[in-house]
Amino acid sequence: MASAIALVPNWPSTRFTGDSTMDSYDHAPVAVLSSIPSDSHTWNLVFLHLLLEESGFEVVNLGACTPLSLVVGECVERRPDVLVVSTVNGHGNIEGAELIRQVRADARLAGLPAVIGGKLGVHGAGNDRYAPRLREAGYDAVLIADDAVAGLRTFLNQLRTLAPASRDAA
Repeated sequence: MASAIALVPNWPSTRFTGDSTMDSYDHAPVAVLSSIPSDSHTWNLVFLHLLLEESGFEVVNLGACTPLSLVVGECVERRPDVLVVSTVNGHGNIEGAELIRQVRADARLAGLPAVIGGKLGVHGAGNDRYAPRLREAGYDAVLIADDAVAGLRTFLNQLRTLAPASRDAA
């Protein structure tokens, strides 16, 4: 399945200095990395943490079994440049949808670029059925199957081309 990616431009970042690429940040862009409350797996988070760092991000890794309120609170406090949610226990379609609804319900996070990926259900190859629902719930990208890592790299590269608005304009 091809991953659909649609980014929300002009997400306010406190680190942006005015140019049109992430190269213009006075600090590394920040990614909040999380799982969902019922997912105790950590290997996926370690892999993504390293991939995000390799891509130039400062990573705030909230770990496994992350309460939804913690994810929302950290995003409000830190104002990251992207939220990355990873799950491998098969409940991502349920708890991931609730997570992004809570994120989008906070006006301060309405435009935060957000991506979810991993094992989103228990249907194997049929897990792609959840992608439209998760995009409708508020994710900018839903990454599953063999192209998930390449899709995340594409998503992160697209973030680099956006010019976040200054916090004062938000």
